[in-house]
Amino acid sequence: MKRISFLDVLHKNEPADRAHFHVIPAPMETTVCYGGGTAQGPMAILEASRQLDDFDGRRWPTDLGIHTQPFVKPAPGGKSLNERWIAAIEKAVARALHCGAIPAVLGGEHTATLGSARAFQAAGENIGFIHFDAHADLRDTYKGTKFSHACVLRRVHELGFPLVQVGTRAVSREEADYRAANEKTICAYDARVLAAGQLPKKWIPKNFPKKVFITFDLDGFDPAVIPATGTPVPGGFGWRDALKFIDDVAAARKIVGFDVLELAPIRGLHHPDYTAALLVYALMAAAARS
Repeated sequence: MKRISFLDVLHKNEPADRAHFHVIPAPMETTVCYGGGTAQGPMAILEASRQLDDFDGRRWPTDLGIHTQPFVKPAPGGKSLNERWIAAIEKAVARALHCGAIPAVLGGEHTATLGSARAFQAAGENIGFIHFDAHADLRDTYKGTKFSHACVLRRVHELGFPLVQVGTRAVSREEADYRAANEKTICAYDARVLAAGQLPKKWIPKNFPKKVFITFDLDGFDPAVIPATGTPVPGGFGWRDALKFIDDVAAARKIVGFDVLELAPIRGLHHPDYTAALLVYALMAAAARS
């Protein structure tokens, strides 16, 4: 696999110990259950980043330095492939945290978020997870495994991290029951709430941690914005909505990490890849502001 770094047409790949951001390509694709192709997502985002301009409208996040790590690979061993992927992603995120950098993980399927959560837990960080997604991802098991993209936020929550979920519109009974049983640590603003204009001005709970990790499944967008994802659901939010959500988070909390996941590139259709890359850069800018 050729070596490529985020925005490398305009800026060199900064040394790991001098960069404010570590981009971590994690092409994990082991439990997708509808459309496939998320393993190609990280490379598509990196290649699309070459088309970005580096001024985000307010500042130049690249001035802080961006380091792109090598592509994550699961280590050989006796555990399941899912667990080996999660462990490898945890190690890559831990490397970023050791350098004092903000990890920016590029998926790959949503299960990758568990690796980030474990790295922050091991570092003793008290953080909350803000989750943009069409799906709640709170099942206990799915298709025979607890390490599925449909279970990942359940696993993150079980580690002790509180959640805010935004834009969800595909929720099973099991997930609704789990939310209800954990209403003190899971706050949800489903798509119907957003569509009715009922999102509070200050939608992050007062008692939510001051540091947050944003996990952004691209199927949170309406398929008209991002059709290139394995599990598209109509009724999602638009690009300007997403920027407003991110600005809200940056104004209220310190963003210490994020991921952008579930891009399944479609040959010949460039705008989803570009939009995903632009979202990564918008999240970097928001983290710098926060």
